[in-house]
Amino acid sequence: MTEFIPQPHDVVVALDIGTTKVCCLAGRKDAHGKLEILGVGKVESVGVLRGVVSNIEKTVGAIREAVDICERNARMKFNKVHVGIAGQHIKSLQHRGILTRDSDHSEISRRDVERIVNDMYKLVLPPGDKIIHVFPQEFTVDSEQGIVDPIGMCGVRLEANFHIITGQITAINNIYRCIEKAGLKVADLTLEPIASAEATLSEEEKQAGVALVDIGGGTTDITIFHEGIIRHTAVIPFGGNVITADIKEGCTVMQPQAEKLKVKFGSALSTEVFDNRIITIPGLKGREHKEISEKNLARIIQARMEEVLDYVLWEIRRSGYERKLIGGVVLTGGGSLLAHSDKLSEFHTGMSSRVGVPVEHLAHGYHESVNSPIFSTAIGLMLRGLEDVAAGSGEQDRSQENGKGNREPSNVSEEKEASWLDSVFRKTKEWFEAEPDLDFEQKK
Repeated sequence: MTEFIPQPHDVVVALDIGTTKVCCLAGRKDAHGKLEILGVGKVESVGVLRGVVSNIEKTVGAIREAVDICERNARMKFNKVHVGIAGQHIKSLQHRGILTRDSDHSEISRRDVERIVNDMYKLVLPPGDKIIHVFPQEFTVDSEQGIVDPIGMCGVRLEANFHIITGQITAINNIYRCIEKAGLKVADLTLEPIASAEATLSEEEKQAGVALVDIGGGTTDITIFHEGIIRHTAVIPFGGNVITADIKEGCTVMQPQAEKLKVKFGSALSTEVFDNRIITIPGLKGREHKEISEKNLARIIQARMEEVLDYVLWEIRRSGYERKLIGGVVLTGGGSLLAHSDKLSEFHTGMSSRVGVPVEHLAHGYHESVNSPIFSTAIGLMLRGLEDVAAGSGEQDRSQENGKGNREPSNVSEEKEASWLDSVFRKTKEWFEAEPDLDFEQKK
């Protein structure tokens, strides 16, 4: 019988709850700073529709199955997971924040930046919406614009532009409920295209300007970077499932057969199909076999892919960064596995395109199954989780070096803020009490 050890603090577990699959990955950083995969679990998703949980019980069953497989591979018992969120309900908006400081001689601290960021969470949103992420774009200090990091500068007026991502409270709560019913806790909730960008994009691409297009089963997620900053995010309610549905209708076949046709023989560019082979599909209940032309199959796929890319191009133009994306387009997700999808993207958008595979951050000897765009979101969630672990350990080390715990500064501040009457009462009590009050001591 396999012995399971508890989840160590340096091991991060990522859970990608998608429309077509639920995958669970466990990993940690090795001595060289690379991501070492400890366990992989992937099962079919049956309770998610267009990125949103539609059946809690079925989703919980898929989560438990994927987590169990990953736990057996890693020989660990997980308790916390980093989860991704997507869906048509995701929206983004731009907002500007202003903070007026008391002194122009003192330096702007991290606390000042945190204050102006936290103020964004107080925005009035439409009923039922909740803020998921707040990303600073650029800062302005006393009319000095274009500042990326204002910490250490002097100034009275601190302003900032923010990119804010919101989602429906019900969709967020359903994800939390599924994780809790599966016996786990949510360590962090991250927008899936942002996680995919962590795994597939290089820092040079983010600086140059790039659009990440994550073509999933139910949705297509877009994230635009420029000068290393997230400038635009969007979710399109179309994905690989609509291509399968088109094949099912166009070729008059069953859903599983349409999916197999797409995966095994599908091409996103019909002009690349030179020898027009005939694909034979077994008939139902002794009926005659059905013959399908490979070129006609490619035409059905191309028509739907071009429609998806039309929406992508519209979002890129709406962001205002169409002519600033030197890095072009990076395709990832299961939809990017279609043959010649990068070529179709180049022809349709007029930008250089490539397929993003999340192997850049992986340690040598990684499992062959994760060498696929379908794991981009899960690996990105792990990378963000490992950053949080490193940041938490760094703060702990600094507090230990300074010889101060988290409680001492709060006690000091409370003592300073104590009123004069409380101080007099305490001193009088200490003067007149010769014997300690046992009941009072117990309460303390």
